[in-house]
Amino acid sequence: MNLQQLEYILAVDRFRHFAKAAEHCRVTQPTLSMMIQKLEDELGMKIFDRSGQPIRPTRSGERVIEQAKAVLHEAARVKAIANEEESALEGTFHLAVLPTIAPYLLPRFLPRLTSERRGLDLRVVEMKTAQALKALADDEVDAALIANLPEEDSLRGEALLYERFFGYVAREDPLFEKTLIRSADISGERLWLLDEGHCFRDQLIRFCQMEKVKLRQAAYRLGSLETFMRMVESGRGVTFIPELATLQLSESQRALVRPFALPVPARAIVWVTRRDFIRHQLAQVITDAIRASVPQETLTPRPGLKVM
Repeated sequence: MNLQQLEYILAVDRFRHFAKAAEHCRVTQPTLSMMIQKLEDELGMKIFDRSGQPIRPTRSGERVIEQAKAVLHEAARVKAIANEEESALEGTFHLAVLPTIAPYLLPRFLPRLTSERRGLDLRVVEMKTAQALKALADDEVDAALIANLPEEDSLRGEALLYERFFGYVAREDPLFEKTLIRSADISGERLWLLDEGHCFRDQLIRFCQMEKVKLRQAAYRLGSLETFMRMVESGRGVTFIPELATLQLSESQRALVRPFALPVPARAIVWVTRRDFIRHQLAQVITDAIRASVPQETLTPRPGLKVM
């Protein structure tokens, strides 16, 4: 038994397909199949049921896979400890970021950080909250930037900044004439919001007390904040945008921004890692770069904010 075999069975469990797993592991399918077969022979059991598609682990195989995850995680920690001592600020770092955070925060710090830290290979993947937390639990990413503190005991969260929500209002909408938005002013039928599964959506629905809303996206699924902003600019409805997004707007776009009346809805941008995370020096470099890239007033919760 070796670590490579354990990596192969995790790949098959992830993709439920030998050819896709082999491609992911950058080996031929016969090589991957042979190595898994050798492991099964050594253990005297079948890890995978190959009789149907997709391939599934056997009941005993599920236990082996869970143990393989733990073994590979501990093996990775051995390497990380060595890297922390010898080259703490170099190497590959995988970061999951919410799609509602990435386009507004990453451009502010990532180009400068990677140019200053040539030995750092920071790889970013956009994920919703549930996906990011699962990726952390499965050791697929080193850290995540999400919009709430994690509830899982195995994870640790640190709020890096706090940003307000703003309304983005079409000129033809009745809200355009108002200087402040109140939750009672918002009609769900005029509102563009993201699909379920986005905490951005959930936070604002709770704030506006709209448990059952009829959204325009009934006719438009899988939208993004940027798409909804373009719809508003074309004269249709209302959407919400985070504070960092307002810093990228042109003068004509800023005319469509409306602040909320007190209490102002806001969110915390939270850095999340596993509790057994050890790359603290590198994490500090990244989080310092994030804090240095945003307006000073966002670093602490301001009076009048209601952090969702």
